[in-house]
Amino acid sequence: MARHAVRKNQMPTSGARRALLRAGLTVTAAGAAVAAGAVTASAAPAPATTDAASPVQILTSAVGSATSYGLGPVKDLKLNPLAGTGTDPLDNAVGTQIADFKPVSTAALTGPLAAGNSLSELPVVGAAAGILPG
Repeated sequence: MARHAVRKNQMPTSGARRALLRAGLTVTAAGAAVAAGAVTASAAPAPATTDAASPVQILTSAVGSATSYGLGPVKDLKLNPLAGTGTDPLDNAVGTQIADFKPVSTAALTGPLAAGNSLSELPVVGAAAGILPG
């Protein structure tokens, strides 16, 4: 009986959870405001020089480099590590045909993943992956 009472008291109430959530959101918003203030302060006009880049150019270059090196290799990763093995859960297809209608199958959806294709080799997503740098 006493053990049950201890467990029940260890669980935070919904009011306590709500208060913790609000505190977390407040801290997050405050951090975002501080970061925005720091960006604004760093964007103050600098002395005019001929070869100085603006903060916007520096930020754009940094974001471009980060996406090139961070997201570029994602296009070539094998999406299904179990492809080609006997335990591949995506190596299945279900099909049906009713009367004289064209047969319908799930092989078109699961086939490229079961073959072990990468993101850039998938039929529809591959074209969208072309916008990733690298």
